[in-house]
Amino acid sequence: MTRLIAEAALIQGVGTPVQEIIGRLNTGTDEVSIAKMHSRKGWSQPGQTRQFNEYILVLKGALRVKTRRKEFVARTGQAIVVPAGEWVEYSAPEAGGARYLAICVPAYSPGLVRKRGQSASGRNRTSRLGPRG
Repeated sequence: MTRLIAEAALIQGVGTPVQEIIGRLNTGTDEVSIAKMHSRKGWSQPGQTRQFNEYILVLKGALRVKTRRKEFVARTGQAIVVPAGEWVEYSAPEAGGARYLAICVPAYSPGLVRKRGQSASGRNRTSRLGPRG
């Protein structure tokens, strides 16, 4: 059934407010999520491996996207595709930060993100050797 989504759900991310327009929280949609993001200059997100494809369209400013193989800077009007299973790190290095749409397939869920130091189960990994010096 066709429906109008009148407003986004505000999700407070670490340093970046997320306005989920379509997704698990705002519309109960598991197949795709669409969120409007605003990252201020200097913001960065720790590297992580996501279990969904992410399509990003930069509306204004510049978004740095770093993978294990290459670093990209997507600017106003440009898009970037990050496939599921690829380690990625995001940041907003320039004045004015970055405003962008993030489209995730399937829809974003914290359980689909593995941060550095986490196992596939989401638990923190520990080392028998202790911390590196």
